[in-house]
Amino acid sequence: MRGFTAVLPGRDGHPDLDLHFGARRIRGGELLVVASSHPGSGVRILRLYRKRWLTECLFADSKTRGLNLEDTRLSLARNLCLLIAILPLAIALVCRTAAALMGTKFPGRKAHGYLSKSWFRTGLDETRRLLRSHAEIPPSFRKLVMPRRQRQGVV
Repeated sequence: MRGFTAVLPGRDGHPDLDLHFGARRIRGGELLVVASSHPGSGVRILRLYRKRWLTECLFADSKTRGLNLEDTRLSLARNLCLLIAILPLAIALVCRTAAALMGTKFPGRKAHGYLSKSWFRTGLDETRRLLRSHAEIPPSFRKLVMPRRQRQGVV
């Protein structure tokens, strides 16, 4: 990992801009370079970018790669608030289902190096399969969706 700083000179009376960079080689030998206007070491900049990237993936999973939040076309604020409140529960259920299904394994990779299915997609597909099937719900999934009283036979 490397870190370095570059100064972009200001024009027309604007001050100079200090840009701080973090760089490292990633899988496959590609070079990842991240720029930030906030001072910090290359390690810190890459660590912050990793957190940001996890958030970007979460938004992509909830919008276009699974839950299709934007396709609802809701316009009433009350309904939209309810949907957004349910969204974290759905994401937690899907991630927990993926964890129960895969354990500590990682999804397989295709020849080009990308995952054949994301962790989220694996959990979403399994959750949909379990909800659509009329088969017995496995105990690992039952724990996620049923209150404790109903699991113990008390209603």
